[in-house]
Amino acid sequence: MNDNQLLRYSRQIMLPQVDMEGQQKLLTARVLIIGAGGLGSPAAMYLAAAGVGSITIYDDDEVDLSNLQRQIAHHTPDIGMDKVISTQQTLKNLNPEINVRAIKQRLSGETLENEVKIADVVLDCSDNFSTRFAINAACVKKQTTLVSGAAIRFEGQVSVFTPGKNQSPCYNCLYQSDGEELQNCAINGVIAPITGIVGSIQALEAMKLIIGIGETLTGRLLLLDGLTMEWHTMRLKKNPRCPTCS
Repeated sequence: MNDNQLLRYSRQIMLPQVDMEGQQKLLTARVLIIGAGGLGSPAAMYLAAAGVGSITIYDDDEVDLSNLQRQIAHHTPDIGMDKVISTQQTLKNLNPEINVRAIKQRLSGETLENEVKIADVVLDCSDNFSTRFAINAACVKKQTTLVSGAAIRFEGQVSVFTPGKNQSPCYNCLYQSDGEELQNCAINGVIAPITGIVGSIQALEAMKLIIGIGETLTGRLLLLDGLTMEWHTMRLKKNPRCPTCS
């Protein structure tokens, strides 16, 4: 690390759990973020600011006025711009030293599997079940850790799935593939800070996984009720009949 990096990341480096070695792991890490919306915005911004060296972002949407209430990587002048390009510009302004790949595309099929394979950690910040199940299947196949988040109304949830390790369940162990597609923000609404809280937790879990510290949310589902400000944790078990990971 050069002098500028030592200063930029000094508040992390002084943490004994991180130190120089942990920061170096972040600088050489590759993170794949699928979705540049309410969850992907804060997750990407914190990972970029923290020094994750290579971030790849996939999204096929454009910035809309209704996005700006919660999707903090985008700004009013960005309306009509591709979300991935808007996000890329925000991340480069935050930290010009990192590499940010921005691809306007719905990630699927062989491309999804190839991107998952080369990533150290995958963040599912998408907003529909079909994409979530495809991401999960690719992560199970390529044995890549998945940090999954969701936010709707005043509710948020986060979990980590580590295929092949610690008897970890997968996303399909938790949800059936015939889940309700109407469970999204466009139909049900969402309070702005919930997406920020969930996306920030996803970033934290990804950093812990990269550095190899603490206890991750593997085998646990973290739930937040924003109206009562109550946190709950559900223990998850691997489903021996799961069509994806059994």
